[in-house]
Amino acid sequence: MSTKTATITAITLVAISFLVALALYSSMPDPMPSHWNAAGEIDGYMSRFWGMVLMPLITLGILLLFLAIPKIDPLKANIAQFIDSYNLLMVLFIAYMLYVYALTLLAALGYTFNMTAMLLPAMGALFIVIGFLIGKAKRNFFVGIRTPWTLSSDTVWAKTHALGKWTFVGAGVVCIVSTFFGETAFCFMMLALISAGLVPIVYSYLLWKKENPD
Repeated sequence: MSTKTATITAITLVAISFLVALALYSSMPDPMPSHWNAAGEIDGYMSRFWGMVLMPLITLGILLLFLAIPKIDPLKANIAQFIDSYNLLMVLFIAYMLYVYALTLLAALGYTFNMTAMLLPAMGALFIVIGFLIGKAKRNFFVGIRTPWTLSSDTVWAKTHALGKWTFVGAGVVCIVSTFFGETAFCFMMLALISAGLVPIVYSYLLWKKENPD
């Protein structure tokens, strides 16, 4: 995805979230739901103002960070080598944030559903995509599995991300499947996500140690 197309798409999505907040503000309860427990049930509330604007503001901040990274990273030339994948990740992450926002608004409007069951398939799909995209990432300081060992070696970076690609894809599959595990779904999700990050970190150290035995 080209930078221009991705930027326009992402900005449009964020703008839509602010317009929705403005349009629905008077229809929302005060306070409104803001937090769900592991069973997918509402267990926290916040004021209507923050309930409506916090997620769009966070999403805007994430977008600005995504736009800044290719310009401020000392290894920005490496980011340029996978910029199309980076742009796609930006758009998909913004879309995921707005999906979460939409679920929050529906819950506030009185629709009843299990939040965990609604989030897990989307989260799983996002992690699968992230897995394939980070498999294309070149060494940089912001995107990917950034450890002292991957950042010190292109070889360690490449091999770690070749493994990380599949740990993230696997975590995504577990997230989707765990939707059917009821109240234990959250535990399966957390175990999968922790493993997806921890295994490549350990692997990167072992690779670096092999390159630097002394």
